[in-house]
Parts: sequence; structure tokens; C-alpha cells
Amino acid sequence: MFLSYAAADAAWATKLAEHLAGHGLSVFFDQWSIEPGQVVIHELEAALLASTNGIAVISPASVRSAPAMNEYAVLAGASATRGLRFIPVLLGQVAAPPFAAQRVWRDFSDATGQEFTDKVAELAAVIARRPAPAGAASSRDNLAAAHPSPPRPLTAPEKPAFVVCCAPADAAYGGRLTEQLRAAGLPVWSTGDLRPGDAQFWTIRQQLRYAVAVVVVMTPQSQDSDDVTRMILEGQVHGRAFVPVLLDGEVNYHLAATWHVDARHGGLLDEAELGLLRLLHEDVTQGRPARLHEAGPARGPAPAVRMTTPAVRMTPPAVRMTTPSVHTTAPALRTPAPAARMTAPAALERLRAHLAEDEYEHADLLTTRLVMETAGRLDEGWLSERHAAALPLELLAGIDALWTTHSHGRQGFRRQRALAPADRGGRGARFPDLGTALGWRDSAEAAVPRLYQDFARRAGPGRRAGFFPTLRDPGRENNPDWYDRWSSTVLAVHARLREWKAAPC
Repeated sequence: MFLSYAAADAAWATKLAEHLAGHGLSVFFDQWSIEPGQVVIHELEAALLASTNGIAVISPASVRSAPAMNEYAVLAGASATRGLRFIPVLLGQVAAPPFAAQRVWRDFSDATGQEFTDKVAELAAVIARRPAPAGAASSRDNLAAAHPSPPRPLTAPEKPAFVVCCAPADAAYGGRLTEQLRAAGLPVWSTGDLRPGDAQFWTIRQQLRYAVAVVVVMTPQSQDSDDVTRMILEGQVHGRAFVPVLLDGEVNYHLAATWHVDARHGGLLDEAELGLLRLLHEDVTQGRPARLHEAGPARGPAPAVRMTTPAVRMTPPAVRMTTPSVHTTAPALRTPAPAARMTAPAALERLRAHLAEDEYEHADLLTTRLVMETAGRLDEGWLSERHAAALPLELLAGIDALWTTHSHGRQGFRRQRALAPADRGGRGARFPDLGTALGWRDSAEAAVPRLYQDFARRAGPGRRAGFFPTLRDPGRENNPDWYDRWSSTVLAVHARLREWKAAPC
């Protein structure tokens, strides 16, 4: 474990290192670990690369210390790129920097005596992958600390763009696609546009939140990429339009019901497809709403496009597509590509990762995908009680266990069952009454926010108890009957949950 601190905090850091070592941890602490005659910078670099855990002491002194901030940056980067467990420790009146604020941190500012001992014991247990000891601090320490750090406000970039997402293995095609869009006069952004000094995490989120549309290069490597998955979920949380480009393999399961460009021949977009993106850009820049499934004649010449959709029947001459204000006539379709399947263990592991980083909205959308996938309804995007009967209770229990553990019992199916109004003769609560009890609406008569980001915001900073999982799917909520499909899905899953009876709830 690498311990980073500012020189002014050396006395306190020594005490922390001694206590951690007393719990049997191998601690890299420069005052012990660097011998006379060794090159300090080389030893620090080697230790940072070798460590699987890192603690950064964030204090008024450390945020003014260039060496401490350099070490903090390396630890934060390693946590994102190679899975290093990064634990920020707050000391003194200081706010956690943005990257640290996205992690579960501990505030040691006023910790003395037994409180200090208990908090160190918890850190040691986490690092050693042992169960937390009795009396350990709760992860709610992030919420109860005297000086929490709010998320950085994301302002619109100077020019909202098409954001191109691809896995590293597809970088060559993604670069060619990016250059094609630029040559066509369209604003485009990709992670290749990040420059030294950029705040990577926040810049990516800023671009996605205000994107004209999210262009996803779909391949098996993209399907397995956590970074691409996070970018898709972030775009869906904020209601962005998607332009999936199928380069190889199957359709990404997060985009199963979205039309896509078929590029399995290896080529880029043709003029007709670029024309569709220009129409989309025009709508967004003119402030027109995202009009999905809009009837009426096509605008301009009728392009011949290679786009497919597994969930929508396309009937010439008027075709409805899940992109704002885009219409085509007489499309020349290729054989539709099936959606990739998401194995339950892999999906649960991703769900665990999102919850561990407090990405509740991402975890919420992933939960919905997993439920639909397991019921065989991923393309349709909704369930009836007949469909929900196919959901294994073990899977629902696994989902609930993750939500319950990471929210300390405040979220999950079990919590929702406890908050649900009394059954109506064994038939369960009415959906408006259930939604009121879970905080999805203000009363049984009140409207539910249509945009997912406005809806999810209702959970609030303290995460209103029972709010998640919501089983909403913003990718399909431009359909006129979205509410009926959502209510059917929620009631169907809750009907299946009633079969839990005494176990596992």
C-alpha cells in the first residue's frame, strides 16, 4: 500500500502508517522505505507502479504541495486504469478534490483515541480484503463529514459535438470516423482530443452531458469495455441521442432497441448517413426537442441508408427512427444483427463496480438491462407478469444484495417491499401509490418527470430510501406509451418479488 502525504503532515502520516503496519499491511512509507543513497524519485515511481492500494492524505498542506498532488494524480489515474483501490483520507478543513470525491473517503480531521483506532482498523480490513471490524465507520461518512465536496458543476462546452466512443482496440476505425465527421463539417469530439492538463473525468462527462449525439463503435471489444459502457450509460442518463455503428460482432446490449449503422463491411458512413447526422445536428443546435417516432413525410431527398432496428418494424414510405427528427424512406436494409448477450455474473460485477463508485444512475440503468436480458425482453424493453415469471429469484436476490450492501439497506428490492403500500387482495399496490411511497412522484395524482435525469435527481444527495432500482429505461422513453410500459414492468417485477415470501427477504 502506498501512503501519500505532504511534508507538513509527516507526524500524523507516521502515526497512520504505524497503525496500518500494525494490522499486518505492507506499507510503502518514504521515511521507512527509501534507504540512503537511493534516488528518491525512482523509488517513488517504482512503489506507485507496484502498489495495489493507495491512501492519499488530503489536507490544506497537501493541496498546496506539488509533490503530494502529483502522487494524488497518479493514484487517481491508477484507480481508473488498473483497478488500484484509491482511498482518500481527509485531514483538516479541506474539501475532497473532484476525483477523490467520487470515491468513498474517510474524514480523520477530528478522529482521536478509539475513533482513530476504529477508522484505521476499517481501512486495514478493506485493504486486506477482510470483513470490516465491529465499530467500523460507515461509508455514509462521505455524507456526514463536516466538509463534503460537491460534484463540480458541468457547464456546456463552447460547441456541443458528436461524441465518438470506441474501445482502444478500435481506435484506428474510431479515428477515421472522427476525421470523416470533421471533414463533413460536423462538430465531433473523442477522447483523442484530451490534452495535457485536462481534467479527463470531468471533460468526458461534460462532452457527454451536452453531446449532439453519442456515436458508439460496436465490436466485441467495445462490448467488454467498462469505459465504453460508462460513456453509454452517462449519455442515456442525460437523454442523449445515439448513433451506434456496428463494425463487428453483435449490437451492444445497452443499445439493443436503437437503430444502427451497419458498417460490418468495414467502411465509413455514406452520404445518406452523413445527411441524417446533419439533420440531427440542425435540430439540436436550433433548440428543437428530440422528436422520436414522429409521423409525416421525410424531409429532403429520400436517402438509401444501411440502418437496422431489432425492435421497430420499418414500413416504407415513412420510417420512424429513434433519433430526433430523422426520417428516411424506402431504406435498403441489411440483415439485422442480434444484440449481444450479457451474462449475469459479468453484469452483477459491473453493477457492483458502479455502486462502489456511487454511480447510482448508471447502476439503475444496468439493473434494468439485466432484468430485461434475463427475461428475454431486451429488444422490447418492458415486462408483463407473464414475462417476469421467467426471472430467477436468485438473480433478483443477487441484485438486491448489491444495492442493499452498498446503500446500507436504504436501496434495493427488499427496501422497496418494506415501503410498498398494503396489497390489494394479494394483487400488490397500485402503481401510482407505489411510486409515491418510493419517492418517484409527489402524490398518486402527480406527474412523473419525463426526463430521466430530472427523475433521478428526486433521489437527492442523501439518496431517498427505496428510490432505486427504478427499472426506468431512458433509451425507450420517447415512445408515447413509455409510462404504461414502465408501470407494467415495475408491477410485474414486484409481483415476482412477492414470491420471495420468507426467503431471502
